[in-house]
Amino acid sequence: MNRKTKMFWMLNKVKIIIIGVVLLLIFFTILGLSSLESFYRRITLGQLPITLIAAGFSAVVFVSMYSLFLRGGMAKIKQNKVRSENVNVHWDDVIGIEPVKEEAREMVELIKDRRRLTKIGGKILRGLLMVGPPGCGKTLMAKAIATEAGVPFMSMAASEFNEIFVGVGSSKVRKLFKKARIMAYGHGACIIFIDEIEAIGRQRSFSFGSGQETNNTLNQLLVEMDGLKEEDLDIIVIGATNAGESVIDPALLRPGRFDRKLYIGKPGLDGREKIFEHYLSKVNYNKNIDVSRLARKTVYKTPADIENIVKEAALIATRGNKDIVEHKEISAAIERIDMGVKHKRRMTEEERRRVAYHESGHLMVLCFLHPTDDVFKASIISRRQSLGAVYHQPREELYTSDKDHILANIQVSLGGYVSEKIVFGVTSNGVAGDFKKAMAEAHNMVWRFGMGGNGHIGDFTVIPPEQLSEKTKEGLNKETMSIFRTCYKKVEKLLLQERKLLDKFAEELLKKEELEYDEIEEIFESHVPADRRTAKRKYTAASEPDQK
Repeated sequence: MNRKTKMFWMLNKVKIIIIGVVLLLIFFTILGLSSLESFYRRITLGQLPITLIAAGFSAVVFVSMYSLFLRGGMAKIKQNKVRSENVNVHWDDVIGIEPVKEEAREMVELIKDRRRLTKIGGKILRGLLMVGPPGCGKTLMAKAIATEAGVPFMSMAASEFNEIFVGVGSSKVRKLFKKARIMAYGHGACIIFIDEIEAIGRQRSFSFGSGQETNNTLNQLLVEMDGLKEEDLDIIVIGATNAGESVIDPALLRPGRFDRKLYIGKPGLDGREKIFEHYLSKVNYNKNIDVSRLARKTVYKTPADIENIVKEAALIATRGNKDIVEHKEISAAIERIDMGVKHKRRMTEEERRRVAYHESGHLMVLCFLHPTDDVFKASIISRRQSLGAVYHQPREELYTSDKDHILANIQVSLGGYVSEKIVFGVTSNGVAGDFKKAMAEAHNMVWRFGMGGNGHIGDFTVIPPEQLSEKTKEGLNKETMSIFRTCYKKVEKLLLQERKLLDKFAEELLKKEELEYDEIEEIFESHVPADRRTAKRKYTAASEPDQK
């Protein structure tokens, strides 16, 4: 008997035995009935259906009550057990995270060539933890590992282990690993994928209460992963989490359990281009669309975000009775997702004028003072809770922010307030969100990043407030306000000096309600001499994504 036949017997032996017993009972029943006289045979056959129904009902009630009260609940495993050929996700299907694929390939090679590894005394990796933001391809990567390795793939969400009954989670873990061992026995290896593993793998609280059942489930998982010692049963546990490595219990992260970690981040420029090409190929689109421009326009977007943009663009095209997706629909989809749906609110002319100058103030500061960001759209059409918006983003991914960048963010936030004050003499409550953002940036500069000028260096937010002297807190707060006032004066000087351009932007916003990147650049370049423009590099219309 080969391994796969034995595996089939281990997985289905209970069913086979039950079917055999039922067939025997039917045979002996027929044999017994044939020996009775016709009168008694009719009576027996007439009572047989009622007898079977009563017996079946009693059996169901008994098993249910036994499982519920004596076995910790109906601990049924609902994991998806899939053959690798049916998963059918290959390396070519995992797009935009090329560096991570190289690390994953190593695990696949270890699974395929485990004999050579064990020959020299090595051990196969038992666990792989994938950490990264949602929508970046962690599940897809796990499926690709299973497909490329040619082994069964068992998928389960960690939340499915959590039950209100004591012992149910632990029972589910035991059953999951028992089935995985049987699959590994037949196929040489098996992959268990547990999504959102922080639901059971978060750091334990060693106090009795509502979290005790989660602790028990995690303890059982730790025991099962420690039990993966058989050389001929290669079970690899892959966990995925969005919460971050620090949330996971240290016992899960030690060698022998999750031996390897894969950090799956958001794709870069080249990755986003490939992802756009992949998802655009699934819809009818204009082949003249410049995918590289779309990739530049979607800095910090995940693969799931890009997929959503393409789907939304297809919906917009359908609503517009168009047969293909154009660049216009993709831009509209990005705006709709990032900025919200447009709402036509009736505002007085005075209020519209105030909103136009407020957004023009933000726009001006971005154009002149921000070292990394460009304005892609300015609008005085209501979206979500705001009456207007200036849509901007960096030209490329930035993973750190220096002092100049943070100061520029504060100045941009103050642009609307200063513009209102210059033009109207008074300001509105529309600056509340801007102040909240700017004050948080200034506070962090001084209290956390050591960017103040009064000699205080360190992260003072980690010190309990009662342990900080009043003199220290007063000095930190004074420096925060000093940064705020310095930024205010710089913005005020700029807007007073460029008052004509401020009026021009406000006038165009009142006329058109929205200004695209190309229109903003045209106004900016036609009203500001070259020697007074910002020194930051500017994209030309040919290289920068537009909003049209």
